[in-house]
Amino acid sequence: MTWGHDIAPPSVAIPLSRWPVIGVRLCLLAPLVFGGLAILLALRLLERPLFGLRRPITPFLTQGVCRLALRIIGLRLNIQGKPMTKPGAIVANHASWLDIFVLNAADRVYFVSKDEVAAWPGIGWLARATGTVFIRRNRRDSALHKLLFEARLRAGHRLLFFPEGTSSDSRRVLPFKSTLFEAFFTPALREFLHIQPVSVAYHPPQGQDRRLYGWWGNMDFGAHLLVVLAQARRGQVDLVFHPELEVAAFPDRKQLAIAAQTAVRQGFDAAHAAAP
Repeated sequence: MTWGHDIAPPSVAIPLSRWPVIGVRLCLLAPLVFGGLAILLALRLLERPLFGLRRPITPFLTQGVCRLALRIIGLRLNIQGKPMTKPGAIVANHASWLDIFVLNAADRVYFVSKDEVAAWPGIGWLARATGTVFIRRNRRDSALHKLLFEARLRAGHRLLFFPEGTSSDSRRVLPFKSTLFEAFFTPALREFLHIQPVSVAYHPPQGQDRRLYGWWGNMDFGAHLLVVLAQARRGQVDLVFHPELEVAAFPDRKQLAIAAQTAVRQGFDAAHAAAP
């Protein structure tokens, strides 16, 4: 299956009656997110010199803020399975900017993202503050990425990758790019590392377009945020934590990528099949 950004996103008109609701939700969401960011930055001034790469305090703040943000946004979080406790990384399908709130609310994770995200207004600031690892999509930097991942994993960070390499319209799981799994097979990591596949499945309020929560292609973030906040009924997102995969049990990155993709796609399909 191929995927192209030439597929037109849904065009949604916001009724005048919903603008007061949008205003209230924005007035609650903005202080929560940016106030939490200010507190997090202040705590990092103490955390960094005391603990270095380790972050024993601030991830709990991030998790609490994201849980409250989902309530304000109007998105119910349903978690199936449990986040692993073994050292390693998480791989998940990627549908929307909402994934940041959803996955942080469920587990204390650190995202791995393309480097251009760091320059995005709003999202980039939040990503940098919460410890996102930014990488360049250039094979010449692969050795540097491996060292960076190893340092973060040995510090106890649970890294979260989106192996699809892009976001989708929330209705499908795209093929996983095996190159993102290469770093897990370094001798320093392979023998102790585990990978946990996670399926993310969004269910819009009844009667709404199935792609409502998807954010892809050239969609404008601000416009999409307003559409999400305008919803009269709550939507739901299912997070399915699958059994972890032992990296050492796989001969190469391609086989590991296939196993992770299969688990994510099966969980995604099952979550949608069970939806009312």
